Amino acid sequence: MELHSQDLKTTLTLSLGRFHISEDCGFLLPNPLRELPNHYRPWMEIANELPHFIESHQLRAQVNKMPLLTCQFLRSYREQRLAHLVLSLITMGYVWQEGETQPQEVLPRNLALPLVEVSSTLGLPPILVHSDLVLTNWTMRNPERPLNIRNLDILFSFPGGESLRGFILVTVLVEKAAVPGIKAVVQAVNAILQTSHDSLLQALQQLRLSIQDITRTLGLMHDYVDPDIFYAVIRIFLSGWKDNPALPVGLIYEGVSTEPLKYSGGSAAQSTVLHAFDEFLGIRHSKESGDFLLKMRDYMPPSHKAFIEEIQSAPSLRHHVLSSGNGQLLSAYNQCVEALAGLRSYHITMVTKYLITAAAKAKGRKTSHLPEPPQALEDRGTGGTPVLSFLKSVRNKTLEAILPQSA
Repeated sequence: MELHSQDLKTTLTLSLGRFHISEDCGFLLPNPLRELPNHYRPWMEIANELPHFIESHQLRAQVNKMPLLTCQFLRSYREQRLAHLVLSLITMGYVWQEGETQPQEVLPRNLALPLVEVSSTLGLPPILVHSDLVLTNWTMRNPERPLNIRNLDILFSFPGGESLRGFILVTVLVEKAAVPGIKAVVQAVNAILQTSHDSLLQALQQLRLSIQDITRTLGLMHDYVDPDIFYAVIRIFLSGWKDNPALPVGLIYEGVSTEPLKYSGGSAAQSTVLHAFDEFLGIRHSKESGDFLLKMRDYMPPSHKAFIEEIQSAPSLRHHVLSSGNGQLLSAYNQCVEALAGLRSYHITMVTKYLITAAAKAKGRKTSHLPEPPQALEDRGTGGTPVLSFLKSVRNKTLEAILPQSA
């Protein structure tokens, strides 16, 4: 009876709309805004010139002249998301304008107060997160044409030029490639509740194809992102002030707290996609990796975090597959897990190229047109984790989820 009541927790109508997830765009914010009301022009004027102000070392002076504005004139959710993107990008530039050796340890109140205000409204931390840089920072050049990298552009930037643009837009396309997989998870959860083996089998096949498409799409990084520029120029502006030796005590948000506050930098672990797949497939990570992934859910829009929790509370797919005795379902489940492990193995090769190999090259370079690369996070991701050991642990735990084929 208790099991039955848990089944009822996840209704037969698990749907994307309940969690502000788009049928077409998934976790991407559909049609992000480019402009805020005129009242916020001082923010927009700085955000639109961010790369120039950072590279000319003028950003801090520009921010210090900025008026203190309240967020009360933001009229909609989409305006609030744009404000969070703009203010958090300015914050990253303000803190890291002079590189890791001279970080700004105090965020001035005219930036700190509105950033914390809009963050509180949205349920997001007051730092640049994946939902800003990627989910809210894209536009289609021609809405009538397909969503591919030639028909996409970013709204705001910081130093990094075409490589930064490529990094953001390939990640947008990864989120787009995940849409059929997210829909498949919803279909599968409902199929389990309705005990429809055919619908569940179809959903698992669709999930596998989506994961494989994500892996292929991630490969576009090689074409659009220069590893040396990513390592020496871009990475610092994604770095936070938690588990970062360059800002060991955190950042003081003036007018908010007299004590420094600590927030992790941007990380692929802030994307809801793989969290949803892990929960659905019943993959259990080590305590250390699992704790970090759990913390990253607080860096997602709350409705997206709630979607993960809804999948977590649904009846177990692994239990259903094992108890069904259906060889086709077991095989389809294992193919999903293998595809997910394959994606994670591919991610390890990408991180090796863009972080580990790039770091070794930077050390061996006598002279360079590139800035001195940041040392503080040398073997760590911008989220602050020892990146290769974390990614290998996550991949290995994924492989452990493969179910034995019955004789």
